[in-house]
Amino acid sequence: MSARTLTVAAIQCPLGGPRARNIARIEGHVRDAAARGARVILPPELFEGPYFCREEKSEHFAGARSVDDDEAIARMRIVARELGVVIPVSFFERSGNVYYNSVAIVDADGALLGVYRKSHIPDGPGYEEKFYFRPGDTGFRAWPSRHGVFGVGICWDQWFPEAARAMMLLGAEILLYPTAIGSEPHEPDLDTRDPWQRAMIGHAVSNVVPVVAANRVGDEGEQRFYGSSFIADHRGEKLAELGRDDEGILVAQLDLDLLARARASWGFFRDRRPELYDVLTTADGRVRK
Repeated sequence: MSARTLTVAAIQCPLGGPRARNIARIEGHVRDAAARGARVILPPELFEGPYFCREEKSEHFAGARSVDDDEAIARMRIVARELGVVIPVSFFERSGNVYYNSVAIVDADGALLGVYRKSHIPDGPGYEEKFYFRPGDTGFRAWPSRHGVFGVGICWDQWFPEAARAMMLLGAEILLYPTAIGSEPHEPDLDTRDPWQRAMIGHAVSNVVPVVAANRVGDEGEQRFYGSSFIADHRGEKLAELGRDDEGILVAQLDLDLLARARASWGFFRDRRPELYDVLTTADGRVRK
């Protein structure tokens, strides 16, 4: 029996231009990644425009779209079907009078598998997402695609071990994190790049699963996005990484059967004690009988 191998890719690029130009830029990188054998290709968070959440301005709500009306989703469905690739498409979703930070999962035949809405919404200088987004109501998901089963968390989600573990319990074989992260306007000397990477590498090790993170680069107003997109294996070793200013794609091949055996042999899921974890379902750590 042949091994189940899968080549994954992450896209890193500047996204400060208009919507049509950004979509075209991402499409070009998707095509390059597919030409290098990638079958699951991850663009950065909210790639249709600049990261507008650095400030609270009501005019940015006009950029939101429904799933059926979003230009990037429509274009990537065509590209995915043509190339036979899976593309998680990050977009600013409008659903009635409610707005979400969402990812539409486009399968390799162009079909829309569904939408994940960002669960953890940050709020702070330069990342004022609570002004725009309602916390997601989809719950965490594992998406069975034509090229494997993967979980997707969005940016701030990537700091939460509970999110990674939930996606793994649902059957994810890979964890994907589209991201928009960089400098901290209120603390110019604070560099979060290394902790950002370490948090996700921790998920890789404690869940015995590869992790793919895609970030943007470049200056957007008072923020500079630090790139550093990477793919880590189940041991936390970086298989590929881009620098702080690079534009391009990362590609890595994974052996899904080997990963499944490694996950079983480590015993993390065998030795879990969910009956002892009631405290994790509380906000303040007090278990009420």
